[in-house]
Amino acid sequence: MVRSNAYSGMRTLGATSKAVSKEMERIDQLFHAYMDKSLGMVGPEGIESFCLDVGIDHTDVRILMLAWKMQAEKQGYFTLDEWRRGLSALHADTILKIRKRLQELEKEVMRPTNFLDFYVYAFCYSLAEEKQKNIDIESACELLTVVLGFRFPLQVGKFIEYLKSQNDYKVINLDQWTSFLRFCNEINFPSLDNYDAELAWPLILDNFVEWMREKL
Repeated sequence: MVRSNAYSGMRTLGATSKAVSKEMERIDQLFHAYMDKSLGMVGPEGIESFCLDVGIDHTDVRILMLAWKMQAEKQGYFTLDEWRRGLSALHADTILKIRKRLQELEKEVMRPTNFLDFYVYAFCYSLAEEKQKNIDIESACELLTVVLGFRFPLQVGKFIEYLKSQNDYKVINLDQWTSFLRFCNEINFPSLDNYDAELAWPLILDNFVEWMREKL
């Protein structure tokens, strides 16, 4: 009986291992379908084709969520390791499965602890140069619209309006970026009645609040 159970367990383990191997094989086939042969990775054109097949725009937040799941390092490019990491974690080895899993991934990202990680990732992923630490205002506004606009449309809309109207700041750093998410989560809007400038808010948010109050 013990031998029978052990044999059954080994057979199940073997079948599982074989299924995982087949899944990875299909994931690799997908990668090579979109890969830029001269680069050895999926590039911007491949990502656009992939998005077209999946049925989403290449600027859709879900492609950024997928990049987060892959832990992709360079914007607009997916290596084989990154591709495998993301799609195997989602158990998505066909376009049909990817479409379905993207809905589940969206729910995963929306969990508070995951969303903060995703939000920080989005900023870092947008840094074009290796030693770059800031994002220019125009790019920051575009990124805010994509990653936060659907959650806090009023706050994001007004903050972007402020950023485009002011001349004090040319770039946004990570501290300012993450502080704005905290601002959206904690501050009553548009009343701003619980905003305390004496607390540790970046000056850019003090200025934003002052600008908002002048408009009320």
